[in-house]
Amino acid sequence: MKILKLSLAVITVLVAGMMLLARMQASTMVNHPSGERSLPDQTPADIGVAYEDVTVRTSDNLLLEGWLVPPKNGALIIMQHGYKFHRGGFIEEIGMFARAGYGVLATTVRAHENNPGEQITFGVEEMKDLHAWVLFARALPDVDPAKIGMLGDSMGGSMVIQYAAANETIRAVIAHSAFSSLQDTIATSVRHFTGLPAFPFAPMIQFWAEMELGIDATYVDAKRWIGDISPRPVLIINSLDDEVISPESGMLLFEAAGEPKELWQENGVGHADFDGAFTEEYERRVLSFFNRHFFPDAIL
Repeated sequence: MKILKLSLAVITVLVAGMMLLARMQASTMVNHPSGERSLPDQTPADIGVAYEDVTVRTSDNLLLEGWLVPPKNGALIIMQHGYKFHRGGFIEEIGMFARAGYGVLATTVRAHENNPGEQITFGVEEMKDLHAWVLFARALPDVDPAKIGMLGDSMGGSMVIQYAAANETIRAVIAHSAFSSLQDTIATSVRHFTGLPAFPFAPMIQFWAEMELGIDATYVDAKRWIGDISPRPVLIINSLDDEVISPESGMLLFEAAGEPKELWQENGVGHADFDGAFTEEYERRVLSFFNRHFFPDAIL
């Protein structure tokens, strides 16, 4: 009897410890205090691209920062960074688009960079941020409203899918290393961001994250939204060796998308690093995608 009681006590302590650890990790994953944020260490000017610092105010009164490179061809690409990252990751791509005559609006969302807010809701609240940026873009005098596209990295890729599905203003979408849903990727992401084994911690971390954010993780599912982008085009780019999100995400999104759709997958590429690993191929594919759909008469 004493052995049984001791065993039950040990199990109780272990379970309580795991639940406490899971709760702490969940809080870390969904909160992004200003003192812990990474910021850009370059601006477009550092690569010779003229730009403007711009801001927008969301419907819930948050002031967000961004960069604007005005277009020369009337087309604008809205570029959205990923989870706990910043717009500085797009510096080289901003140069790529600017050389081709495209304008760029490098956007930020709440709880990132110097913006207000501390919680990351994986698109639930961030849709207000993207909408504020799109309203700003549509009001620009040198932007053709029929030639506004979006490109997002990682969580940003999933968010641009969600936004474009509900807003026909967005005429073409590229999702670079986007997760297909929180449910699909939570095991992979928990291992990457916490170093803990997916079992038993992923379900526990999900539970506490849902409690803290007041959301249902099953709602965040780009597979449910991506089909509504059709007949507007979408290009999905993902690594088959991704260690940050589920490497199956690309194919799951592609299968759920309507036509026209394209899929570019490779082995041996880091998360959201196609622009670095395949610089020339990335430029060719990305510019070709937008050129074909925004300027079809110019394609021979």
